[in-house]
Amino acid sequence: MFDAAMTGLLDVLSPHSMGLMLIGILIGFVVGVLPGIGGPVAMALMLPFTFGMEPIHVFAFLLGMKVVTSTTGDITAVLFGIPGEATSAATVLDGHPMARKGQAGRALGAVLMSSLVGAIIGAVVLALSIPIIRPIVLAFGPPEFFMLTVVGLIFMASLSRGQMLKGMIMGCAGLLIALIGIDPQAGVPRYVFGQLELWEGLGLVPIVIGLFGGPEIVQLMLSKESIAGKAVSRNIDGVWQGMLDTFRHWKVVAWAGAIGSAIGVIPGVGGSVSQFIAYGQAKQMSKTPEEFGKGSIEGLLAAGGNNNAKDGGSLVPMIAIGLPGSVSTAILLNAFLISGLNPGPEMLTTHLDVTFSMVWIMIIANIIVVILALPLLKPLARLTFTEGPILVPFLLVLTVLGAYAENNSMFDVWVMLGAAAVGIVCLRFNWPRVPLLLGAVLGDLCERYLFLSTSLYGWSWIQRPLVILLGMIIVAILFKTVWDVRKSIRRSSEVRA
Repeated sequence: MFDAAMTGLLDVLSPHSMGLMLIGILIGFVVGVLPGIGGPVAMALMLPFTFGMEPIHVFAFLLGMKVVTSTTGDITAVLFGIPGEATSAATVLDGHPMARKGQAGRALGAVLMSSLVGAIIGAVVLALSIPIIRPIVLAFGPPEFFMLTVVGLIFMASLSRGQMLKGMIMGCAGLLIALIGIDPQAGVPRYVFGQLELWEGLGLVPIVIGLFGGPEIVQLMLSKESIAGKAVSRNIDGVWQGMLDTFRHWKVVAWAGAIGSAIGVIPGVGGSVSQFIAYGQAKQMSKTPEEFGKGSIEGLLAAGGNNNAKDGGSLVPMIAIGLPGSVSTAILLNAFLISGLNPGPEMLTTHLDVTFSMVWIMIIANIIVVILALPLLKPLARLTFTEGPILVPFLLVLTVLGAYAENNSMFDVWVMLGAAAVGIVCLRFNWPRVPLLLGAVLGDLCERYLFLSTSLYGWSWIQRPLVILLGMIIVAILFKTVWDVRKSIRRSSEVRA
């Protein structure tokens, strides 16, 4: 195994592989910063250019591009409150409030370094799991997937601490949004009101962009100030502080990376689910949970550390049994077949060096993107001090482009505008937006896996060992949330007395 790891490293460090990786990184950097286009779209567009390449070169190009989009998507989320990727939604929650406080440099430094550490955690998980991945992947069935989605839904309560009733209402509204479209079981349209565009449901990207980006643009337009507002300091010197924060709060990043890797292994659950679970877990462990959503460095590190770790996990089922864990890995699976490789035992024996090359590509590509991004962080952070009237037209173009780009549909632009209106109302009347997004993300998965569980096993699936374990985790999360709420109520009553 050591020989295969060294062979994979030497193959990746060859001039041809490194050249292709740098090209992929540059493409991924641009794509990640622009909202809506997304890593999977860029990979699909570049796939035809990989015909005739050696397998190592293919993965250096495509995988290098993919891991970079996950990192750079956070830059737009921090600076403008507009997620560059759908999986950057949790980054907006604390990254943009930090930018509004004049701490954009610190936020960018933190999110870059935590993404690098998360990528290393994901790569290590991939390397260590090579001998044991097959039984782990096969141990999960629809009942376990369903329980994981319920774990995600339970975090709606912890993410709405202090506004639990409002949070649950918004979460239920998100679940209703997830029901729009064709019923996957009966094959009949639901809540489409005669509109053909609604048959495929509402896209996640326009909802995320509108819900979080729209209110920020309106605030910027009305205030006529910069994003950082009247921040006391305009000295962009917090980049290194943010990078050091990653190591000061290493437990948060380690937990986020572990959660991202573990959930990434499970096909079909998705990066957004993983990120919100990591974010909720960080809030549960934090000594200052009241700061989450207002510019908490711990919340930002949880989102950043999770972001790239999930990529390493999602490669595990694809390599082991040819089962892609995400859209990106489905495209990589096509690249496998084009290169003449077959996922499964061959990747763990004959082509073990190729498998290890993916581990090295994830680590090296993230190190390179951090090195490339560092000189750009201060100029990018200065954008947050640019006056609002100058930035607003640019941000409007970004939001419309981001909403339109996923499906090339003007309908998605209208969805984005509707989500922006909802986000503005939520901000005005102090209603949480995260549970709405979480419900919309998890609703479809929850329905699908519950149907499959009852169809395959009746109600006996409740007795499965992993289901029972996940059920105990859910009870523990609920108990801790209720306990923390009661403790905060007791404290507030003592202060009044």
